[in-house]
Formats: sequence, structure tokens, C-alpha cells
Amino acid sequence: MLQISDKAIISKLADIEDSVKGTKIVIQAGVVIDAFVKIKPAGGLGDLIIDENSYINSGTVLYTGNGLRIGRNVLIAANCTLAPVNHEYRSRHTTIVEQRFMPSKGGIIIEDDVWIGANSVVLDGSIIRKGAVVASGSIVKGEELESYGVYGGHPILLIKYRE
Repeated sequence: MLQISDKAIISKLADIEDSVKGTKIVIQAGVVIDAFVKIKPAGGLGDLIIDENSYINSGTVLYTGNGLRIGRNVLIAANCTLAPVNHEYRSRHTTIVEQRFMPSKGGIIIEDDVWIGANSVVLDGSIIRKGAVVASGSIVKGEELESYGVYGGHPILLIKYRE
């Protein structure tokens, strides 16, 4: 079910799929979604909520998976992937496709005033607290990042705090 504010700005070149299983996709007022952003309900029954005045830049892919919550005034740079879902793969006697998806690690929560740099990946179970910054090319794979921390790399490391 799509709920898009009439005060959101969505590029005609963005691709937002509606759910066939009842997942909600909520895009609040002031949100800007650039060209070539893909929003896809897949891998779970979680909702995707993008709160007011957040920006999703070109080439970013957002899966609903086990739930994705993006707070207010969040900046997500180009070519990021936010995937609150993981494929099951443990059994060698069953194909990965047949195994489907792993149990949820809690989805992804991104609080207010966060900046995620270009080409970053955020995975299931990640919590990015208020005011945090994730440097370009970083991978957040289930960690909880502290408020106003500046993080980078893989594994993700605290570099400093915003002043």
C-alpha cells in the first residue's frame, strides 16, 4: 500500500513498486526522491517509512524487507543500498533460492539528521542514531551507530564525533 504525500517530490524516473503482500510504503511531506531510485517490497513484511524532509539520491535501492524507518532530515547519497533482509544459505542440500530468507534481525532504523555517504550499504539489524554520519563506501551490517558519531569503512569504525 503506497501512501505518498502530495508535498513529496518524486522523480518521474524513480521506480516505486507497490506491495502485493500488504507492506506499507509511506513517503512524508518534503521528501525528495531522485531519478533512478528503486523502492522494492521484498524479503519480508516490514513497512518502509521515509519521514519529512529526507532526500534519497539517484541510484539508491531501498528494500522493505523486515522494515526500514528513515527519520526526518536524512540525506542518503547516490548509489546506496539499504537492505533489511538476508537470504538464507546455510544448507548445501537446498538451493539458496529455495531456502528463501533468514529470520529478521530487526530491520533498519535511521534516526533524524543522518547523512549516509555515496555507495554505502546498510543491512538488516542496523540502527543509525540521530546525527550520525556514515562515510562513502561504508558497510553497516547490523551495528548500532552512536548519535553524532562519524563512521567509516568495513568493518565500520568510529572516526570522531560531530562538534
